[in-house]
Amino acid sequence: MSYSDSNSEQSSPATRLYNPYQDLHLPSQTLYNLPTSPEFLFTEESIRQHRSWGENLTFYTGSAYLTASLAGCGSGLLSAPRSFEPTDTLKLKVNRILNSSGHAGRVWGNRVGIVGLIYAMMESGVVAVTDRDDVWSSVAAGLGTGAVCRAARGVRSAAVAGALGGLAAGAVVSGKQALKRYAMI
Repeated sequence: MSYSDSNSEQSSPATRLYNPYQDLHLPSQTLYNLPTSPEFLFTEESIRQHRSWGENLTFYTGSAYLTASLAGCGSGLLSAPRSFEPTDTLKLKVNRILNSSGHAGRVWGNRVGIVGLIYAMMESGVVAVTDRDDVWSSVAAGLGTGAVCRAARGVRSAAVAGALGGLAAGAVVSGKQALKRYAMI
């Protein structure tokens, strides 16, 4: 049987319980003194100071979807009262508001989330090809994103959208750098 009496274990001096911490002799402060910077397995990883393509994909797609969904919900919330009818009860009005804001949020979120997905792929591709992660990489990714998103509407529309995408990406990255420099965030 696996159960043994505690008195029989103590009477035998040849056996003792195993303590995995007996050789550590460390104060408890050392156990919780964790580093604040990330630890890298390889030195090549510590040289690169940008997100991986998977992190880019997740971050840009998710943040674009979330932001556009919230904006779409707000838009649906504002447009819902226009669809009210004089005979609607309070339950019907609340239902119209919820349906309108949910529908607009999904539509906006999906459209802008796809743009974030394309931008993430473009930026990761540009960084992989040029091996630089700077303002110009973001501008090139914005230019490519705008051109790809409007390519089905013709060359002129793709060129205009590409130029606007490049300008928008450059403005966002430059604004972020200015905020870091002057606002010290």
